[in-house]
Amino acid sequence: MDLWHLKVFCKVIELESFSKAGEAVRLSQPTVSSHVKELENYFGVQLVDRLARQAVPTKAGALLYQYAQRLTALRDEAEAAMAEFLGQIKGRLTIGGSTIPGGYILPRWIGLFARDYPQVRVALIVGDTADILGRIAEGELEIGMVGALSDDRRLRQVPVVEDRLCLAVPPAHPWARKRSVPVTALAGEPFIVREQGSGTQRSVEEHLAAAGIPVSTLHIVAELGSTQAVLQGIKNGAGIALVSALAVADDLKSGALKRVAIEGLDLKRRFYLTRHRQRTPSPVCSAFVDFLRRQEGLEAALAPETF
Repeated sequence: MDLWHLKVFCKVIELESFSKAGEAVRLSQPTVSSHVKELENYFGVQLVDRLARQAVPTKAGALLYQYAQRLTALRDEAEAAMAEFLGQIKGRLTIGGSTIPGGYILPRWIGLFARDYPQVRVALIVGDTADILGRIAEGELEIGMVGALSDDRRLRQVPVVEDRLCLAVPPAHPWARKRSVPVTALAGEPFIVREQGSGTQRSVEEHLAAAGIPVSTLHIVAELGSTQAVLQGIKNGAGIALVSALAVADDLKSGALKRVAIEGLDLKRRFYLTRHRQRTPSPVCSAFVDFLRRQEGLEAALAPETF
């Protein structure tokens, strides 16, 4: 079993395509197919179902993929450790981000980090909060940023960025010209929410519950899997929604959406940098955390004794 073959196999599973995997690792499609075939011969089982336009892992393939991710991550960690020993910081760092941090916060930090550490290759995985927390807990990701606290004792989290939820409505909505509405008025409006597992949705539920408005009392017309989908739903008149101020800023500036305050409701929220409590960070991950400590306002939050 070859680590390079495992890396190619992982690309096939992640991109659901032999040809796309070949482009990603700069190999021809036949070569990619031969690498996967060699793994199948090694284990004596079919790993990938080759459908018309999609490569789908079999149950055996899904199992191997979990271990292949760990093995390739360990290889990257070993390379980074040796580079650090030689006085260099280079290698690969995979960072997880829930929807809002992954779309609006982490890309800027990653860009600045890449400028300071040109020999480090950073990959950003975006998913909902539950997905990112699960990947960190299982060791698939070293570090991530999410919009909710976890009760998983394996994880260490510190708040690093503050955000605010805001009620967004389309320009033609009767509330678009109002400065504020009472929280009780929300129950009568068609409402769009994020999926369960979303940190934004958890924040919405917690804030409304604190105001005596259980989410179950809302007239929910759609449950959507991304913030962008929610924003499009509002623009197309499907309903109103509580969304991140970071995510809606451009639409508010252009007038595509309007913001309405909710009387007596404090909609602050925080994003949490998260890592595994008991896993030793790789040299590249440590360099990233040190880089964040140097950013304005983060030194105290990321003090070594807290993170």
